[in-house]
Amino acid sequence: MTLIAQNLESLRSRLPKRVELVAVSKFHPVEAIRQAYDAGQRIFGENRVQELVAKAPQLPDDVRWHMIGHLQRNKVRQLMPHVAMIESVDSVELLRLIEKEAARIGRNVDVLLQLHVAQEQT
Repeated sequence: MTLIAQNLESLRSRLPKRVELVAVSKFHPVEAIRQAYDAGQRIFGENRVQELVAKAPQLPDDVRWHMIGHLQRNKVRQLMPHVAMIESVDSVELLRLIEKEAARIGRNVDVLLQLHVAQEQT
């Protein structure tokens, strides 16, 4: 068993059954992600569109990619065919663009919308 597989097994044993682990794969090579995949991990998070788009075709189709970093509007089109969730939507304009692009390619993509709800300026 690889060190990656051991670490994943240890983490999973401590998580409640209803919790899904998102393995942050940013800066890791495809070979390391493949080891995690072979150990049963199916959800991976990337913070750079270019890395996600480059890695996705090299891994099996059942990988669920999460975009975990800031998403620029000019990168939405190239990201949409690969991503299952965008965890970093910070404007209504970006949300509308994601919805438009998802509809164009016939996909549903989950998003997490960041809202400023505090009264403080920071």
